[in-house]
Amino acid sequence: MAQPNHDLMAGTAGTAGDALGAYLRAQATAFLRAMRLHDERAANGADTAGENEAARGLRGAARRISGSLATFRVVTESAWADALRTELVWLSSTLADEHAYAARLQRLMDALHRLSGSPEVPAPRGTAGALAVGSARAGALLERQLTLARTRAHSATLQALGSSRFHAVADAVAVLASEVPLDPVAARGRVGEVLIPLAAVAESRLSAAVSALPLPAGTTPYSPHEDGAWHEVRRLLRVHRYAREALGEDVTRLAAAGEALDHHRDAAEAAAASATAARTPRIAPATAYALGVLHADQRHEVEASRTTFHTLWHPNSSLAGV
Repeated sequence: MAQPNHDLMAGTAGTAGDALGAYLRAQATAFLRAMRLHDERAANGADTAGENEAARGLRGAARRISGSLATFRVVTESAWADALRTELVWLSSTLADEHAYAARLQRLMDALHRLSGSPEVPAPRGTAGALAVGSARAGALLERQLTLARTRAHSATLQALGSSRFHAVADAVAVLASEVPLDPVAARGRVGEVLIPLAAVAESRLSAAVSALPLPAGTTPYSPHEDGAWHEVRRLLRVHRYAREALGEDVTRLAAAGEALDHHRDAAEAAAASATAARTPRIAPATAYALGVLHADQRHEVEASRTTFHTLWHPNSSLAGV
């Protein structure tokens, strides 16, 4: 998590170009550092944890740059900002896929292990021990499916990182680390007159999306079709958080709310993966049962994450404890 930059906080009394430029240069430097570390770890071939950490650093810096270019677009050279933002979104999405599949598999394996040893999960009538038997088969099925998806994502990542497209992005970020292309008029405006109103627009979009969310579990019937609205709130919250980071503000509360929505996304996608596995033709009834229990468990995690988010976002609301 990026920490508040006191130099940026001091700079908010200056021009919009100075404040935004300082933030973007810092993130570009972080991107280049993570890229260099990733290359070193990949060349080593043994430090998988270090390589994954470097990839997370790359994704984080790419998201911060692209999010800031979206929120504060008018302060930059717009054509340049749009082109770079498109490429950074592509890169961060590509890098995220492999990690997502690996994390999803680990999450589902852990849940299966926990559920198969829980006396609180009843077996269907006439199938004593079905969950224990089905869990092993369900785990093997999920591992085959998600490992295949992860392998494909890994290949896509390697292809992307070796492409001329990625090198063009890296070159653009390297330029950004030393010089930010700014709009000559908007960049001369004061922070309070330019950046803060633009950040407020991002906040208002987030507030509108949060207001449109369904109430926490127990107040309305659950529907998986609502996941998309929650994923959009997660995206808008991230953009809002990065805008506040650029202004040098403390984003601790926003980061905590974002973590709740990250957990929501992870559980929703894990539930979808278990449902997809359950539709595999000709699987044994015990396997289908275990996958059904796993799906229900992950949907429960989804609802718990929604309640956590509401609690963090509306701490004084009577809905927070629902």
